[in-house]
Amino acid sequence: MKLSERKKKILRCVVADYIAEAQPVSSKSITEKYMKDISSATVRSELAGLEEMGYLNQLHTSSGRVPSIEAYKLYVTELMDRSKLSSKETGMIREAFKDHVDNLEEVVQNAVKVISELTDYTSVALSGHSGEEEIIKIDLFRYRKTQALLLVVTENTLIRDKFIEIPENMTDGQIQDAGRMLNRLFGGKKLKEALSLGQVAREEIESYKEIFDGVMDAIEDYIVRNKADVITEGEGKILNHPEYNNDAEKVKNFLSVVTSKEKLFDLLKEKDDGIEVNIRIGGGQKENMPEDCSLVTATYSASGVEIGTYGVIGPLRMDYRKVVSVLEGVGKVLEDIMKNKKD
Repeated sequence: MKLSERKKKILRCVVADYIAEAQPVSSKSITEKYMKDISSATVRSELAGLEEMGYLNQLHTSSGRVPSIEAYKLYVTELMDRSKLSSKETGMIREAFKDHVDNLEEVVQNAVKVISELTDYTSVALSGHSGEEEIIKIDLFRYRKTQALLLVVTENTLIRDKFIEIPENMTDGQIQDAGRMLNRLFGGKKLKEALSLGQVAREEIESYKEIFDGVMDAIEDYIVRNKADVITEGEGKILNHPEYNNDAEKVKNFLSVVTSKEKLFDLLKEKDDGIEVNIRIGGGQKENMPEDCSLVTATYSASGVEIGTYGVIGPLRMDYRKVVSVLEGVGKVLEDIMKNKKD
């Protein structure tokens, strides 16, 4: 059944009030705060109708109403007003990235910190490893007799701490020579182009086949590796919200998700290009998602390079307006920074 405009207005008031106060919303509070020209009896009748339609729940006959999962879904898709970040909040986001744009890992770390700080919820991120990143430089350093440390510098990050096997009798001069050959082969190429060099490059560097194979493995691992790069911030902030204060089972269910990289990876891997915000309310068909939680995510990219998927996980009674505005704000700042870096 289609909702009348009055029912939509009342439902918007109930959801907004419940998000703000965490208390059941009564007909009296609606008439006093939002609809003084309508009688309390009329509002009660509309609330009863919304309850019959599955949008509201009444915990006790004498109490007010609380939104259902369906109410939150309708709220975020049709009823929610957009909000803007203050200049202070935008400044906080810019400050978070000011000195950290040259390393994607630090960008991710700072993004989840500022998102959690501005929303007061647990923030999560899955960093993007794009094959579109350009290789700037490759360095090789002897580590042990049969091992060398490989450093691959791209336009966005440093692929580091990757040890590759080298022949036992290889001299330091030969290692330097291999590094020069690698830079000649891969320098200025995108990561996915480097992977496609294949047999032609292998023949050119035949005398250093072992090193070549190690470089190819490192690049491929960087592009496809994701689970190790799930990052969280503010896991304990769930306790700042009253519905979790005295419910140990709820807290346990929530922490079982946000402390598991495997579960978070499964939740974050479904993403869209651009910075369009995706809102998932309640567990539904997602077995890793607690029924009493919501997940709001956005995937950011700039100049064709994916920066990552970032989001907020928290209670159903989440301040969706605030969360969406923060995620959009972070996305726009990151996009500006990454574009300016390329210019």
